[in-house]
Amino acid sequence: MGSHSKILNQLDWAYIAGFFDGDGSLIVQIKNRRDTTLGWRIMFTICFYQDTTHKKPLQWMQKMFAIGYISDRNDGITELRVNGYSQVKRILEGMQPHIRFKQKQVAYALAMLNVLENHKFSTLSIDMRKQLALQFNEIREANYKSKNKYSPEEVITLLTR
Repeated sequence: MGSHSKILNQLDWAYIAGFFDGDGSLIVQIKNRRDTTLGWRIMFTICFYQDTTHKKPLQWMQKMFAIGYISDRNDGITELRVNGYSQVKRILEGMQPHIRFKQKQVAYALAMLNVLENHKFSTLSIDMRKQLALQFNEIREANYKSKNKYSPEEVITLLTR
């Protein structure tokens, strides 16, 4: 969780996982980036949401993780966001034994992160890229969704070219 993170015990992880199951989300996006050779990158974000008048749990989690940022939205909701492959992976690994409702998303994200954290995307085989695209689509399918920028077919095409 970063060099300044607190050591979390299993009870803390169980609380955080329960919070995530009810008031959290795992977001995996393809973001356009001009500074990359591909013109895009895959971005992972964990979000925890809470009514702004009760944001102390979010502040506690941010302190325990020693990463992430908290913002108050205009709709009375406060969110804690954590980005980055290694940061998201460590949090998902800590929560995984305690997750009840978002097990599928967590498992697919960890599989993707294990590959992306250890390999340059450009060195991956077409089969591995296709597997990442399928996992990406599985996470999206399991999430509550509003509007997706790319169709499942477009994700596969983008990641395998």
